[in-house]
Amino acid sequence: MLPGDIATTVVEAEKVISEVAATESVSADVRREAVKLDVAARHEPNLSEDGIPAEVLAKLLPGDEVVELEEPKVAGGLGYRFVKRVFDVCSCGIALIVLAIPMSIVAAKIKLESPGPVIYAQRRVGLNGREFNVYKFRSMYADAESRGAQWAVDRDPRVTPFGRWMRDRRVDEIPQFWNVIKGDMSLIGPRPERPVFCDAFEKCIRGWHYRTKVRPGLSGLAQVSGGYDLLPAEKVVFDLEYIRNRSLAMDWNLILRTLGVLGTGKGAK
Repeated sequence: MLPGDIATTVVEAEKVISEVAATESVSADVRREAVKLDVAARHEPNLSEDGIPAEVLAKLLPGDEVVELEEPKVAGGLGYRFVKRVFDVCSCGIALIVLAIPMSIVAAKIKLESPGPVIYAQRRVGLNGREFNVYKFRSMYADAESRGAQWAVDRDPRVTPFGRWMRDRRVDEIPQFWNVIKGDMSLIGPRPERPVFCDAFEKCIRGWHYRTKVRPGLSGLAQVSGGYDLLPAEKVVFDLEYIRNRSLAMDWNLILRTLGVLGTGKGAK
């Protein structure tokens, strides 16, 4: 069972999201397509930062309504931030040491399967709008663009066989522990988005940038509570609820829930 305050936060976020969904009348098919596009964008190393195809935005931001968000008051005082930061650094440092040999095996497998770098970087928007490079194990062929694959298709041919295995188990995200140690990210917080998407979302979701009032996270309330069919306008509701209510108890609960969903093979994307 969730602690009372966390359960209340989730219920409140779900209520607002239900209202947004009812207003926009988004079909299940559109949601599924939007999720595919969102996942593809997170893994696509060569997405042009000059713009997003119109059909992509049409699915991620259905309807013409502009959403106005209320600026959240950031919860968590100095003591909370200090303990959170110490825990982030210590836990991720230990994880990188423990996983050093498995990571070496993963790196060797990536190299043997296809030419190209083992780890690649993507630009993301972090605390206070500062951009940084987020690191991932490469799960696509290095020449993915030349293969002419669509943005989102089942069994994407751009993804290597081992890359598909990594994605299913979120192994490709392990290098982001280094992002946490560097201070770019935290274990728990709103997932960082790509700059091109942030710019586009802000035009229709006024206040999208409020998500950057705290460090982005490897996992967050939206990932473990919102399911896999949340549109950007709905995800941001969970993110702002987290910002308003974050605490050590809430962070620990979300860490345990993240481990739980990873264990099922249906972890947060």
